[in-house]
Amino acid sequence: MSYLNVTNVSHSFGGREILNDVSFKLLRGEHVGLVGANGEGKTTFLNIVTGKLLPDEGKVEWPGKITVGYLDQQSTLTAGLTIRQVLRSAFDEMYKAEKQIMALYDQMGDVDEQTMEKLMAQVGDLQSDLEHSCFYQLDTKIEEVANGLGLGEIGLDKDVADLSGGQRSKVLLTKLLLQNAKILLLDEPTNYLDENHINWLTNFLKNYENAFILISHDTTFLNNVVNVVYHLENCTLTRYTGDYNKFLELSAIHKAQQNSAYERQQQEVAQLEDFIARNKARISTTGRAKSRQKKLDKMDLIEKPQEKIRPHFKFKEARTPSRIIVEAKDLVLGYDEPLTKPVSFQLERGKKIALKGVNGLGKTTLLKTILGLIPPISGSLELGEFVEPGYFEQEEREKNEKTALDDVWDTYPSLSNSDVRGALAACGLTNEHITTKVFVLSGGEAAKVRLCKLMLKKVNWLVLDEPTNHLDVMAKEELQQALIDFNGSILLVSHDPEFYTSWVDEILNIENWTTKII
Repeated sequence: MSYLNVTNVSHSFGGREILNDVSFKLLRGEHVGLVGANGEGKTTFLNIVTGKLLPDEGKVEWPGKITVGYLDQQSTLTAGLTIRQVLRSAFDEMYKAEKQIMALYDQMGDVDEQTMEKLMAQVGDLQSDLEHSCFYQLDTKIEEVANGLGLGEIGLDKDVADLSGGQRSKVLLTKLLLQNAKILLLDEPTNYLDENHINWLTNFLKNYENAFILISHDTTFLNNVVNVVYHLENCTLTRYTGDYNKFLELSAIHKAQQNSAYERQQQEVAQLEDFIARNKARISTTGRAKSRQKKLDKMDLIEKPQEKIRPHFKFKEARTPSRIIVEAKDLVLGYDEPLTKPVSFQLERGKKIALKGVNGLGKTTLLKTILGLIPPISGSLELGEFVEPGYFEQEEREKNEKTALDDVWDTYPSLSNSDVRGALAACGLTNEHITTKVFVLSGGEAAKVRLCKLMLKKVNWLVLDEPTNHLDVMAKEELQQALIDFNGSILLVSHDPEFYTSWVDEILNIENWTTKII
């Protein structure tokens, strides 16, 4: 059974072609990974299939009575609601049915026997539906999924207005999973999830009976949960059956075949053009030359396969700092209340350290405290001499209305226009990206703009908070190599052990510092 049919869809934005005559089919039980480089149009494709965007050409068909749950990167929450209230809203239809039952009971006060029988029958049907849907175990179900994704640690009675961007994303994901939709559309669901919660989500999706479409750059996660891969590249969609590793194998063969076909055709074209040039002026051979020309004119020329722009990351290094980068004594992290017990530590020059631990225990808080962006609850913290930190935040604090060019140029006004453009281009951004407002860019493209600003600063200590969120596979590989080549110190928070395990000197587990019960 086909849940979704996309036929001959084309779409352009701002003069740029994003999709060209693409077709797509989602079958029952398919777990689809939608992959491609940053900015290829994966999120645009999901917006088209959900009706948020209308295609320029083609059609999107959903069969009737199919429930679709969509987690996108720009979802919002209403301030004033608690986490629990938002999660309960996943079952609004059930709560409406419960209210309907109560209203029917109210009508039974003064009615005749025949009407009473009709009302009781209605109540019975509604009651049966609720019991079948496990309505009376909803709170247990809510807590089970919420705890699986780490919301229990935050507290379900917390106002969503007080949550970080990562915590809000968790709430939206939890609500989506609770809705038990026939089709799930997931755009980067592992962003902001730590290793334990990714494992929980992996098991959930592996055992998901229905179909889903998943956008992710986490190759391990993709390998574990998908059985079909659609690759979006150069405005076209190509289907591959199997996990992500199988896709890599088959796409390499496909690309080699494309290159071979292009080269063979180019050779044939060159031979035809040579024959025509040598023989069209001679009376005895002009007929054959015309015949070759007709063949050349009718030939459906194969376009040369385009290679993706590979970003190049390199961090400018400042002078050598003192041996001790940071020294903390009896440091207690937190905002309104302590997140950790008093801890003392030193970070030495040249060390590359990864910080791990479940979300909500203070990893980002530690980075901000060390950098002086927020004060500690108590204790002291001292930076060494000549320390020049460079900080990568996991999300923009405010909506960035500037173009990528202006954003970087405003930060480094002494640079020339060409210098800024060159720096952005080195990060894999095209002229179109450079002249686009940052908030319009994809998550990966916006991350590259922030990396660009960081790379233009001379630093000897990189403080990085989830730098791989939204980055495609190629960009992650390049960033990893840049961090390996960096001679300074690094303090990294990342939910992706595969990214850092091979090159960090030490892994600190903040769970050893927490006051919370894990």
